[in-house]
Amino acid sequence: MTCRMNCVRMAAALALWAAASAAFAAPMPGAASVPSADDRAPYTTESDIHLFTIQKDGSIEEHDDSVLRANTTSGVDDIAQRYVWFNKDIEHVQLLAAETIDPDGATHAVGPEAIRDIQEPRSAGAPSFQDGVLRTVIFPGVEPGSRVHLAFRKTRAKPLQAGTFAYLVEPTREPVEDQRLIFDLPADVPLYADARGYTAQPPVTANGRTRYEFRYRHGPYARLEAGAVGYANWGDRLMISTVPDFASFAARYRGPATDATFDDPAIVRLAQSLTARAADPREKARILYDWMRMNIRYVALFLGETAAIPHKAADILRNRYGDCKDHVALYGALLAAVGIRSEAVLLNLGPYYSLPEVPGYGASAINHAIVWIPELSLYADTTAGGVGFGYLPAAVMDRPVLLVGAGVLSRTPATQERERTARVQIDVDENGTADYAYRVEDAGFTAEIERNIFRRASRQRTQQIAGNRLLQTGLHGSAQLQTGDVAATDGPFATSMQGRLEHFVWTDGTTAVPTLTSFSGGMGSQVQAWLAEPVRTQPWACIGGQFDETLEITLPRFAKLTDMPADTDVQNRYMTFSSRYVFDPAARVLQIRRQLRAAFGHQMCSAQEFAAMHDDLVRIERDLDAQIVVKAARLRAGASAS
Repeated sequence: MTCRMNCVRMAAALALWAAASAAFAAPMPGAASVPSADDRAPYTTESDIHLFTIQKDGSIEEHDDSVLRANTTSGVDDIAQRYVWFNKDIEHVQLLAAETIDPDGATHAVGPEAIRDIQEPRSAGAPSFQDGVLRTVIFPGVEPGSRVHLAFRKTRAKPLQAGTFAYLVEPTREPVEDQRLIFDLPADVPLYADARGYTAQPPVTANGRTRYEFRYRHGPYARLEAGAVGYANWGDRLMISTVPDFASFAARYRGPATDATFDDPAIVRLAQSLTARAADPREKARILYDWMRMNIRYVALFLGETAAIPHKAADILRNRYGDCKDHVALYGALLAAVGIRSEAVLLNLGPYYSLPEVPGYGASAINHAIVWIPELSLYADTTAGGVGFGYLPAAVMDRPVLLVGAGVLSRTPATQERERTARVQIDVDENGTADYAYRVEDAGFTAEIERNIFRRASRQRTQQIAGNRLLQTGLHGSAQLQTGDVAATDGPFATSMQGRLEHFVWTDGTTAVPTLTSFSGGMGSQVQAWLAEPVRTQPWACIGGQFDETLEITLPRFAKLTDMPADTDVQNRYMTFSSRYVFDPAARVLQIRRQLRAAFGHQMCSAQEFAAMHDDLVRIERDLDAQIVVKAARLRAGASAS
């Protein structure tokens, strides 16, 4: 169930859409078993009835009545405060019932002091986005075993899109005993549905109207696997719409998005002045892209939560903020001012690699807009402040997209360049203390992400990052960090760290020394994330790349290298890996070089693909976790040799 439908989650909880995923609704071969009775779900939806009465013009009266039961203490936290999201400009909410029901059946009504309206937090203080409101209902005396009952009526006199209605329902992954979704429409308005796991009842027509009903129930869900993609990629979902196809949906978006200020003189002057020295269309598009992401603040409201009509480009420029569709509108106007054609693109921003078969807005449906530039054959998302021109954030890669101008479905690129080169140098002195130097260079789409972190970081924050990155290696010591040019907006980006490590090698015994060829973010972090689960039953996110890492350790005279890992080579259809260990006893220098190239060809890998590469990943992980063994050749006075 969506946030609005269940009224259980704060709208801000949707902001981390990438976390929304779950296990298979119906067990599949090899699927994890459902939780036992000792692993109870925090809460259960006992009853959830939604009736939507829809008119031809798209106006709606919604009647919701639900009862949730807290099973555990964490479930109390989940349900004791519930939210009803509404657009205050076009919707009105009337609470019909709000009460806590004790385990023994006694009821406690919610008083007026426990009902209040708060501003939708994602409006980020932007005046033109303050139509979203959360009606907060705080239930008294909730404890494990308690139920909370909430019923309300929401009326929308003005549709978000004239003459249309669409609704997306997704499970919250807590047990559902009885859910009923009823849509009452004029008999001559057809309803299209993509129902997976939801059972459609036979439509009933009477008095010029048709009532459609979908029912849903589900016991405990298997746990969410680490790194799994969104549940709606394979699990239950209901998308209903009065729009028959994506071409019609694009046309309905395209018409109202027409902007009379598209060629406003201020927009034209800005675009032409910024690109005055640019020689070709790609360079002009890059300059305008960089200006947009650096100067137009992104207000992160999902497309479809408010009217799907961009603000005027001239107003966006003047206000210097906007949501995704506003970014598309202004960037498109700037491009047009220098003779570059573009069109809006609608897609999903989140861990979903398919769209429902019928069009509509929602968390796992269309909720974001970016730009397509035909003559450059590239997509651009100016809301992604940390992504360089020519690249896309991972959250919109390998996704189906609706080209608004052409009214056809296409797809964003499945892969993009990603390279990382790291070098670690460690010099150990005769006291066992080490001086280290670390340099890492990112190229491809991750370069600007890394550069943007430091572009926006204070000096104090930069040094905190350095300390954290050292700690994540398991080493302890000092760290000073320097970066490349943060004013640049494209090309590779490098950082370097220096410092000292106390007691890196013990002077009076045996030391197991880690063979770290990079700090956090390298191939070790990558392989560890892929192997976060020993067995996978759910599709998971797999983003490849090329990594080249080197460690060089200079040992002191008192240290004898007694054990060193063997070289390793791994090759399969998805990746190649090699490690080489070379020790020069005369110079007392050990050099380790590792190379990894992972190319999956897509961003969503199957459980079967994971099984096929699992053993090789374990071999790689074993090498990355390997240690060398160093023994002190001299002992302290009074100590005996072992």
